[in-house]
Amino acid sequence: MTFDLVAKDPASKARAGELTTAHGKIQTPIFMPVGTAGTVKAVHQRELKEDVKAQIILGNTYHLYLRPGLGVLEKAGGLHKFNGWDLPILTDSGGYQVFSLSGTRKIIEDGVKFRSHIDGSTHLFTPENVMDTQRTIGADIIMAFDECTPYPCDYNYARNSMERTHRWLQRCIDRFDSTQGKYGYEQTLFPIVQGSTYKDLRIQSAETIASKNRPGNAIGGLSVGEPAEMMYEMTELVCDILPADKPRYLMGVGTPANILENIALGVDMFDCVLPTRNARNGMLFTTQGIINIRNERWKEDFSPIDAELGGYVSTFYSKAYLRHLMHATEMLGAQIASVHNITFYLWLVGQAREQIIAGTFRAWKEEMVKKLMTRL
Repeated sequence: MTFDLVAKDPASKARAGELTTAHGKIQTPIFMPVGTAGTVKAVHQRELKEDVKAQIILGNTYHLYLRPGLGVLEKAGGLHKFNGWDLPILTDSGGYQVFSLSGTRKIIEDGVKFRSHIDGSTHLFTPENVMDTQRTIGADIIMAFDECTPYPCDYNYARNSMERTHRWLQRCIDRFDSTQGKYGYEQTLFPIVQGSTYKDLRIQSAETIASKNRPGNAIGGLSVGEPAEMMYEMTELVCDILPADKPRYLMGVGTPANILENIALGVDMFDCVLPTRNARNGMLFTTQGIINIRNERWKEDFSPIDAELGGYVSTFYSKAYLRHLMHATEMLGAQIASVHNITFYLWLVGQAREQIIAGTFRAWKEEMVKKLMTRL
């Protein structure tokens, strides 16, 4: 994997770059739609490529490990062949999912014992077998096994957790560097910065991760309930330490405003379930602001969902029709809303990239944040 910086915004820390993987190039800043169990919910792969214009999607190690299982994925030739997506894929290590199962898991030095949410069976994730699992899934970018601490979090717990994450990282690196991919192409390992919302821990973790000299780095443990300003403070602190010539991935973030603010701080890559999850509940992100499509005011609004955005679903279907589908609990409603929202997210980061290259990002960002937080 290679990363080339194309432009820097003169009035902020925003950057535009190009990340090259075995399955294609990614223009940064980029948003990555989340395909937890091998699918971005309610969206066809053809729609992801042709309408949404996604350049990379996510899979989740925990969910894919449990179902369909590694045997099926290996026989298929990896996740790319299994789900028909021929562009880059990134896999989360499963750490966040495992740690969210607080009532059914136990953290030990070797790894994490947990019970499947599907059938209650017992499993153990270790740094080594998580690397092996992600090798089998076949993602282009794979994540180190870490612990995502909750918010709020006791200082001593956050420090102990971070130190364990660093020990696990070295085990991940050792295993990753001593093994090969199974499907004939290169995979890349990203370490993850932790440290909760404590400045000294974030600095220590960022310095440790930077010293590992991997091709890219991630920032974890944010967007877990802390105030937005605290997220931005931690992100800026970490971005100032992580190498400038490598991509920075802020995990699990966020709203359109969160994304723009973090781009301004030097983040290159984002993922979040928000656009598709909110879509299924009728919340649409548009170029003019936020719409709750279930509201009465859209009942007889026959204008396109978002004419300015472009794309098939946003210009073909009307607000009134989509509102009808949502109230009738028709599956097509969730499909249309999901495609629209992730199309919007990809449009947003594409616009940000253009503004960075033009040197006008900061002023544009200030205007866009206000507009995108407006409820219509």
